[in-house]
Amino acid sequence: MKLIRFGKAGAEKPGIIDNDGKRKDVSSVFTDWDHTFFQTGGLNKLSTLDFSRFPEVSANERLGSCVPRPGKVICIGLNYSDHAAESGMAIPEEPIIFQKGANTVVGPNDNILIPRKSEKTDWEVELGIVIGKDARYLDTIEDAKDYIAGYCISHDVSERAFQLEKGGQWTKGKSCDNFNPLGPFLATPDEVKEVHNLKMSLWVNGVQVQNGNTNTMIFDCYFIVHYLSQFMTLEAGDVISTGTPPGVGLGMKPPQYLKAGDKVVLEIEQLGRQEQLCSNA
Repeated sequence: MKLIRFGKAGAEKPGIIDNDGKRKDVSSVFTDWDHTFFQTGGLNKLSTLDFSRFPEVSANERLGSCVPRPGKVICIGLNYSDHAAESGMAIPEEPIIFQKGANTVVGPNDNILIPRKSEKTDWEVELGIVIGKDARYLDTIEDAKDYIAGYCISHDVSERAFQLEKGGQWTKGKSCDNFNPLGPFLATPDEVKEVHNLKMSLWVNGVQVQNGNTNTMIFDCYFIVHYLSQFMTLEAGDVISTGTPPGVGLGMKPPQYLKAGDKVVLEIEQLGRQEQLCSNA
């Protein structure tokens, strides 16, 4: 299944994309794709519905983030071997963990807001994991598969000066407004063939700058979920951004960063497409 949320910001409704590519409004049955929905078996209930009986949603409707504001947005740093090489850094022996503010999560086509005093706002296309039920101290890596609700595109927008030059605290460079467009849809695992072999692309003003594949991840999705569960409870609806392939602005020679008026397009194979315009905050 492919889960969407649509409507004005702050008033989104839950929907799905059916097998014919039509958007359907299922808000008469479900309130939202939130912790309660996932934790109480909502995906199983959703899978039993006859989507043909639900009203169609106009293609002109704004798409919100594919899940509402999560409890946590956890990010994995330097998780692509080719991106680590681009950054001149050693391959991590264990996952590098940081968090973004949960209020960074916005719709897949909402504007990227360039923060005040920013000169180094950067792009990062990433595979996002949405947790499907509360996970704590999972026994094995294989167990993690049962705790994943699905996958989506997660744009980990970053302000490099705030991240690296203001005390070395990554959260400051990751948590500015609108710094995590999410979606356009959440694809349940059965929709995604070979999640660890998906093409990833990002363009700035029509020029492709990122061209990677999830097959160069150092720590795969199941390892990450199992690993994180040893340190914190992952709650249903939480989002994990699993790292970015090479081609970020920081790694260019000379570095290149976003400015107002730029257009950013992201794609991950089987997970759709995002388009964002940059504007000043």
